[in-house]
Amino acid sequence: MNASVAPLVEAIRTQVRHLPTVQRLGTVTAVTGLIIESDGPNVGLGELCLVRSPRGQFSLQAEVVGFREHRVLLMPLGETSGLHVGCEVAALERPPLPRPGPEMLGRVLDALGRPFDGKGLLPVAAQTASANTPPHPLRRQRIKTAFATGVRAIDAFVPLGRGQRLGLFAGSGVGKSTLMGMIARGSEADVVVVALVGERGREVREFLEKDLGPEGMKRAVVVVATSDQPAPLRLRAAFTATAIAEAWRDQGKNVLLMMDSVTRFAMAQREIGLAIGEPPATRGYTPSVFAMLPRLLERSGAGEVGAITALYTVLVEGDDMNEPVADAVRGILDGHLVLSRSLAHFNHYPAIDILESVSRLTRDVCTPAEVALAGRAREHLALYRKNEDLVSIGAYQKGGNLALDQAIALQEPLGKFTRQLVDEHSPRAQTFTQLKTILTP
Repeated sequence: MNASVAPLVEAIRTQVRHLPTVQRLGTVTAVTGLIIESDGPNVGLGELCLVRSPRGQFSLQAEVVGFREHRVLLMPLGETSGLHVGCEVAALERPPLPRPGPEMLGRVLDALGRPFDGKGLLPVAAQTASANTPPHPLRRQRIKTAFATGVRAIDAFVPLGRGQRLGLFAGSGVGKSTLMGMIARGSEADVVVVALVGERGREVREFLEKDLGPEGMKRAVVVVATSDQPAPLRLRAAFTATAIAEAWRDQGKNVLLMMDSVTRFAMAQREIGLAIGEPPATRGYTPSVFAMLPRLLERSGAGEVGAITALYTVLVEGDDMNEPVADAVRGILDGHLVLSRSLAHFNHYPAIDILESVSRLTRDVCTPAEVALAGRAREHLALYRKNEDLVSIGAYQKGGNLALDQAIALQEPLGKFTRQLVDEHSPRAQTFTQLKTILTP
């Protein structure tokens, strides 16, 4: 068999093996808002069904989202125009996910793990479930090795460990996507898995070609569910990307998982919860949202072999860092990175607010000398911020406080140090050498 044809043949064979041999059928009995009610088939939560007209004029896929008085509640994954009572509902097997391998790198997939870029089929794995369980807490590797991102402000002040999960908290328009692209291109990861959950359609291609670029795409897998797609697809995209990252981790790879954004994931679950009658709890978010977040976020991190270093973005409403989703995510993850709108206004990019950002594993992944160096720089930045108003209006006279004098003198060098061009990559060792040079009298 021709070597170029073999992967395609294997992909078709695997997909044929996953076709159902026995059909489980039901019938549409009612449609209310976003919910399709069906009498049967015998299915479980999260399973997919095919809703089709007996006349052959209509068909769409739908996901099982709940049950009510022996009726199955489904949410459509496509256009419902033409749907009517009496449509046949057939249970589908869970779609197989692509098999981790070189042919997956550089590809763009949809929420179900199917090729989205028109570049042909991918070989699929025997494991089809996207809802895996987190690694056993006593079998996870401890995080002891630093994960270099190539961004000075992160590596020096909010250091990541291999297998750490970090939240990127930001409002809209402060350089979140650009920073993600910088990390994807400059990090030391073997494989980068990117989940664009609820992203604007216009920005998907921009992120792929501009922020990620050809260099980043060489080792990346991107899963896309745009904002116009139904809530179950936006929800499933996050789990599909996580399952793909887990598959690479289980091969012993150093994986970087980036998800943009957890907020839109939570909004999708809120939409589903409200549609099936779940009562809202906090700011309209249903209890299932806060139950779903740890189920997603705990799956990343270090495993028995390999590690998933994860970066989850959180869109804060009105720059409120204490809104419900942000507060819940911050309590689950191993640190948070805050992007400041005021820094962005001063053209300070990446707009990372160092004093508001924290890594809970700094002492585990940095040497005592590196911790002391970053601590000294933080002290200078904090002292200047505390007295910034006095300095700005001229109320402080030089010589009144030696520590403040030093903080004022270091403000500009440290500001230049934390600024970085989009295409600039800073090795971790070089970052700390530069910081030591700035702080040495």
